[in-house]
Amino acid sequence: MAHFDEKSGLIQCTTEWGSWAQTVEEVQITVNLKTKTSGREVNCQIKPNSIKLVIQSVVLFSGQLYSTVIEDESTWSINDGREIEIILIKSIREARNCWKSLLKDKFAADPKVFDDMEKKLTLERFHLENPGFDFSNADISGNYHKGGPNMEFDNK
Repeated sequence: MAHFDEKSGLIQCTTEWGSWAQTVEEVQITVNLKTKTSGREVNCQIKPNSIKLVIQSVVLFSGQLYSTVIEDESTWSINDGREIEIILIKSIREARNCWKSLLKDKFAADPKVFDDMEKKLTLERFHLENPGFDFSNADISGNYHKGGPNMEFDNK
C-alpha cells in the first residue's frame, strides 16, 4: 500500500533556492543547485532549533527553525550533484504543528499555501489515526481556522 504522501502529494512552498514541504512528522527541503556539487562542497548543520546550509563557502540559508526538530534523526543528501534534499524530523508529532515558515523570520508560506498545508496535515493525521480508510482524495471544506476545523469531506 502506498504511503499517504505518495498518493496525495505534498504542498510545496517555493523559495528562490528550491522549495520546502511538510508532513505530520517531517519537513522536506529541496535545494536546486546551479552547478554540479559534491558532498565535500556542502556543509549542512542541523541543530534542534536551527539550520545552516553552506554550499561552496556561500551561506544559502541560516537561522532559527520555525519549530524544534530531532537533530540525530534529521539528515541531508545530494541527488546527482544537482539537488540537495534535507529531511528534518519534527519533535512534536501532531498535525496541529503546521509550520508557517521554514525559519522563524524567512521562507514563509503565503496564506493560500499555508491553508493547503494545514488541510493536508489534518487529512494525513486522520489517515494515521484510521489506517483502514483512504483519505488521499478527500478534501476539507468549511470554517477551518475559526474555532477549530468544522470539516465536511468531499471524496473527489
